[in-house]
Amino acid sequence: MASLKKILKEKGYKSIKFTFTKTNHLEIKAKINTIEGNFILDTGASSTCVGADSIEHFDLLPEDSDVKAAGAGASNMITQISQKNRIEINGWKKKKIDLVVFDLRHVNEALLQHDAEKVHGIIGADILKKGKAIIDYKSKTLFLK
Repeated sequence: MASLKKILKEKGYKSIKFTFTKTNHLEIKAKINTIEGNFILDTGASSTCVGADSIEHFDLLPEDSDVKAAGAGASNMITQISQKNRIEINGWKKKKIDLVVFDLRHVNEALLQHDAEKVHGIIGADILKKGKAIIDYKSKTLFLK
């Protein structure tokens, strides 16, 4: 019987290895506008987000937004939107991606309290949907088409 990886490769999927953080979050490397960063892979996050402290790191051009963010123990957070960005995750690429920009200090503080590494952002369901994502926990692999 063919392996899941082989079947998905034949269907045009890219395989992306992830690791588990000490907090049991899924972590991957991704590039925003060709610049690499650390990201949590979060199926429960509706949008892909970047921390406000990473605006210059990723060459983002954020604009104010009326949308308030909530999640990970915080709510009603002020956000900005950075439009038309490029994302690449191990060879899988998409252009014209909008990113939510907001203060991720509460996320990184929680990670640091558990001796986990800080992240630049969160890969959310918007990217997972665009890539028709399949997550194989056993092999620690994300597949995107």
